[in-house]
This record gives sequence, C-alpha cells and structure tokens, in this order.
Amino acid sequence: MVEVRGVHKSFGALEVLRGVDLTVEAGHVTAVLGPSGSGKSTLLRCVNHLERADRGHVAVDGELIGYRRGRGVLHELKERQILRQRRAIGFVFQNFHLFPHLTVLENVVEAPRFAFRRPAAEVEAEARALLDRVGLADKADVHPRRLSGGQQQRVAIARALALRPKVLLFDEPTSALDPELVGEVLDVIRDLAAGGTTMVIVTHEIGFAREVADTVVFMDEGLVVESGPPAQVLDAPRHERTRAFLDKVL
Repeated sequence: MVEVRGVHKSFGALEVLRGVDLTVEAGHVTAVLGPSGSGKSTLLRCVNHLERADRGHVAVDGELIGYRRGRGVLHELKERQILRQRRAIGFVFQNFHLFPHLTVLENVVEAPRFAFRRPAAEVEAEARALLDRVGLADKADVHPRRLSGGQQQRVAIARALALRPKVLLFDEPTSALDPELVGEVLDVIRDLAAGGTTMVIVTHEIGFAREVADTVVFMDEGLVVESGPPAQVLDAPRHERTRAFLDKVL
C-alpha cells in the first residue's frame, strides 16, 4: 500500500532523512520508533507530500505521490492534484488541529462534503456513524474547546476516516495527552487495527507497538536501522543502536 524509496530530506544544512526505504502492506500496521530527531515525523510528512522529498519517491497504492513520471523524469504535480492525492492519505496530528469555530460534527463533515461534493445528508449520516465508532456520538454538537484532549484526538481520527483513506498516518497521537487519557485513544486505534485499516504510527508507546503492529521500524539519524516483526525488533534486536534505545525506554 505504501512504498518509500530512497527518500532524502534536508532543512538547510541539517540532513533529516538520509535515504529511507519502507514498505507497508495493505491491511497491516507499521509502528515507527526512534529517538527525537531521528526523522520519524518528517518521514510521515513526506508520505503525503506535506514535505517535499529532496530525492527519492513515495507511492501509495501504486500511485506516485506529488509527482508524475515522464520520459524517465519526475515532474512535481500542481497543488490541486496533490490535494486530490491527499484524500487517500489520512493524517492524525499530535495536536489535533480541529477547527475551533466548528462543532464536532461539522469538523468531521467538512472535508468529505467539499472534497467529494457529496450530498450533505449522506455525509452527515456517515460522520455520525464515525463519531459513534470512536465513542463520541453524544458530542456531535459540542465545540472542541468543551472536550478533553483524548476526546479531541478521537474526533481527529473520525475526521481522517471520513475521507475513506487507503492509509492512516499517526504522528505521535498520544504525546500531547495527559497520561490518563492515552488509553481511550489507543483503544480506538486498536479497533481500527482489528478492522484491517492500513496504518503507519509514529509512537513512543512501546507496549502498544508490540500489541498492534505487524511491523516495527526503528529509525535513528535519518535512517531505518532495523525493521521486522515486534517480537524480533523489540525482544531480540539485531542492531546495537536499537538495543541501546530499548534499554533506555523499557
């Protein structure tokens, strides 16, 4: 479903990604671990072209993201075409990014209504079903400021799902939450994993990664150092850098 090939990304003199390769199978969950500054979030942002890779490319379901290939050369798409591609790539940010002036229901309805020009009644019915799925059916008419952080993040997940994406990207979805609210968000992600949603999750929740991930990827200094099943990467890591990281966080 997702193919990342040879992706490099620098910000000025700082090389953040140094040739990343990653494959995510359809219906699988990939958890990306690593220390701060290892390039995890930048990698996610390159997948949906929020950041433009300096070299390499990304494909989702066989379609190049942000580019078309012509005569062996990649040509960047126009912004309108990139926005169309992003419909297939749901993104859940660590700080929610809900529209404060809209109700919960309006936040979820906004994108599918205007991206696909679908009938309002149809979109609203689906949005209410999604809010029920994340346990917030009774909050449809509430504004985000009246919600806890965990509830806001669950609304953000419902909003991402409303576009019926092929893959969901999570950028540390629990890092901005108080500890007692983490579980409610992880429960929703568990439900999505059980339902076969393709996901890439940048997380520091090692136990959660062990539980839900099909593949665990460890990144350091802009590279994928190690990847494999959770039992291999987390319990018997092959690389010294992976072992040192896990010794500190477990």
